[in-house]
Amino acid sequence: MLHSFYLSEIAGQRRRGFYSSFQYVTLIAGQLLALATLLGLQAGLSDGELEEWGWRLPFVAGGGLALVAFHLRRGLAETESFENLRHGTGPGSGARTLLLLYPRQALLVVALTAGGTLAFYAYTTYMQKFLVNTAGFDRRTATRLTAAALFLYMLLQPAAGALSDRVGRKPLMVGFGVLGVLCTVPIFTLLEQAASPASALLLILAALTIVSGYTSINAVVKAELFPAHIRTLGVALPYALANALFGGTAEYIALWFKSIGQERGFYWYVTAVIGLSLAVYVRMRDTRRHSRIAED
Repeated sequence: MLHSFYLSEIAGQRRRGFYSSFQYVTLIAGQLLALATLLGLQAGLSDGELEEWGWRLPFVAGGGLALVAFHLRRGLAETESFENLRHGTGPGSGARTLLLLYPRQALLVVALTAGGTLAFYAYTTYMQKFLVNTAGFDRRTATRLTAAALFLYMLLQPAAGALSDRVGRKPLMVGFGVLGVLCTVPIFTLLEQAASPASALLLILAALTIVSGYTSINAVVKAELFPAHIRTLGVALPYALANALFGGTAEYIALWFKSIGQERGFYWYVTAVIGLSLAVYVRMRDTRRHSRIAED
C-alpha cells in the first residue's frame, strides 16, 4: 500500500488514476509469480517431495526478493507532498490525530474497502480451491486457469485507472458495486457446473473485470481522502483492518459454508458486503474532483 501512495503523489493530476493502478499490477504480478513457482514445483517434484521439503523453496526465494525491494526503496526520490510536509508545520501524524480529526475518512476507508477486498480474494486466492473442490477440475488445470485469468486481469488495471482519470473515480466504484451485487451469485453458480476450462476462464474473467472497478483505483481514492501528514496512517490502518476482516477471512468463510452444506451462502455473503460498500460509493464525493493530494 505504501508504494501506491508514492505513485499517487508523484503522478500528475491528469494521470494519477493510471499510475496508482500499478499497485494491483504489482500485487497480481506477485500472485502470478507464486503460481508460476507452484507450476514449476509441480512439474519438477513429486507430490511427496513437494509436501516434504519442496514447499520451503518459495520462502527462500521470497526472502531474497525482500532484500532487493529494500534496496530499490532506499534509492527512490521523495515526492513533492512529502517535501512540502517536511519543510512545513502542522498537526501530528499519530493515531490520536487520526481519530480526533479524521474519523469519518478512516471509517470511509473501511467501508469502501470491505466489498472490494472480499470480492478480490474470493475471485483470486479462493478461486483455485473452488475450481478443485466445487467445479471438479484437477489441481494443475485449476492452477493454469487461475494464472491465465490473473494475467489478463493484471492488464486491465492500467486501462481502468486511465479511464478513472477521464470519467472520475466514483463511476468505476459504483459500477463495481452494482455489477458485483447483480452478478456474484450467477457467476459462482455457473462456475459450479462449468463444462470446460474455457468456459470457467471466461466466467472468472467476467468477475475480475467487474472487480477492476475497485482494484484499479482503490489506492488513489483512499490517498485522496487525507492530507500528507496523516495519509500513511489514515489509509494503512483502516485498510489493514478491513483487509483482515473481509479479505483475509474470505477463504475460511467460504470453506465453512461448504463444510455445513450451504456453499451458496458464501455467494450471498459476498454480495451483501459488496452491497454495503456500494451504499458508500453512491454517497461519497468523487475524489478526483476533491483530492487532498492536489491540495498538498
